[in-house]
Amino acid sequence: MPSDRRTQSLRDWSVSSLTKVSYLSSPFIATFLLIHLSAPAIASLGGSSLSSQTMILGREYYQTSFGEKYLVLSPIAAHALSGLSKRLLSKQPPRPARNLLSITGYSTMLFFLPIHFFTHRLHPASPLDPIHSVGPAELDFEFVKLGLQKWPFVSWALYAGLLFSVGLHFADGASIIWNSWLKESLGRPRRWRTQALAALAFPPLIGLWFLANEPSLVLSSTARRFEAAFRENWLYRIL
Repeated sequence: MPSDRRTQSLRDWSVSSLTKVSYLSSPFIATFLLIHLSAPAIASLGGSSLSSQTMILGREYYQTSFGEKYLVLSPIAAHALSGLSKRLLSKQPPRPARNLLSITGYSTMLFFLPIHFFTHRLHPASPLDPIHSVGPAELDFEFVKLGLQKWPFVSWALYAGLLFSVGLHFADGASIIWNSWLKESLGRPRRWRTQALAALAFPPLIGLWFLANEPSLVLSSTARRFEAAFRENWLYRIL
């Protein structure tokens, strides 16, 4: 019996610690999202040129050797691993796998985010054919525009799926944090699905629509390298 109590006590402490890791990593992810998504959102005001300039400023936060590792990738990894570990350690999972928070979390981490990261970050810089590599200075919103115009179905499905999954997950997660930590001091329970979608999903999608309907400004030689980078992703080869 004492051994069982110690095991249960350790399990409860671990679950509580993992919950704190999940909560504390969230502000880092939210900060990254607001900076990263401001670039496509602003395309509705200034097109690809203004979006690219905004993205260059944002890269000072999320694409430096320190920022990318410790302000973006590490918090995302900590958030995902803490949530999965809690599910494995808890005798009763905190919520069913079919819950919207779980569905959006798993779909983001296992499908939409890896595809987005490889397509927009890794594949352009290191394609199978080095001749078609795209340098960071060249990788602007003309790259996004080309994908939307040449592969509209797959591009819109991936962008919309990622934005809606992230927006809904953010909304439900923020509601849980509010109701767990802030309700006593700041007021009644909150649900922010509509507000989160309005703030995180729709402005970038509207900006992407403006990009898709803007004339291409990229040189034909650069466009061929962009196309080669997209084709590193199998979805862009079959759809």
